[in-house]
Amino acid sequence: MSTWEMLLRLGAGVGLGALIGIERQYRARMAGLRTNALVAAGAALFVLLSANGFEGGTADPTRVAAQIVSGIGFLGAGVIIRDGVSVRGLNTAATLWCAAAVGALAGAGMYSTAAAGTVAIIAVNVALRAAGRAVDRAPDSGAEQSVRYIFRALTDDDNEAHVRALLVQALTRTDFRLTSIASANTGVPSRVEVLAELIGDDRDDRQMESAVSRLSLEPSVTSVSWHTAEITESQAQ
Repeated sequence: MSTWEMLLRLGAGVGLGALIGIERQYRARMAGLRTNALVAAGAALFVLLSANGFEGGTADPTRVAAQIVSGIGFLGAGVIIRDGVSVRGLNTAATLWCAAAVGALAGAGMYSTAAAGTVAIIAVNVALRAAGRAVDRAPDSGAEQSVRYIFRALTDDDNEAHVRALLVQALTRTDFRLTSIASANTGVPSRVEVLAELIGDDRDDRQMESAVSRLSLEPSVTSVSWHTAEITESQAQ
């Protein structure tokens, strides 16, 4: 195999991995653009090594490529974390595993299959997102109703802007729409209440508890709480 062919396969792996990573980066996941591109590039390099780095009758070029599947498992386990009462990162870990498969296909010169796999991965992460929420809905929920979450964090005047930024960052990781965020005086000197409002199609308290867990670790936040209120269809639009 020529050097140009190797570089082409490596470039295909990096490019397709980057396409997968763009969607992850946009959703602010732990493994984003660079991570998925590196995973695909590494898988492509290992496939190239196994195909061109061994010679002789006792050489087994499939042995190196076979270890990609098990090796990527350790990387995927690193992005799976327990966050409060929920577990986060499972979808990110699965995406990394798929990115490694795309990189391996590119390294083997199977460009069309690697491209089709990339399209399938992005489609699953984007198009099936709403379908997954629909399946999670309780079967006895009846008519669809929107739900409004009111998120409250208490801090001091000096850290108000910092807490607002942390609150936005924590809440945008959920599946709900952040509609407003505001600050209000609490009546206590130098104490400020930061309020955020989110709207979603389905109630999912686990995501709110996860956000509470993240905010409660911030020293400048003295208290965090949330409550819900069902809203009409006109308010949800």
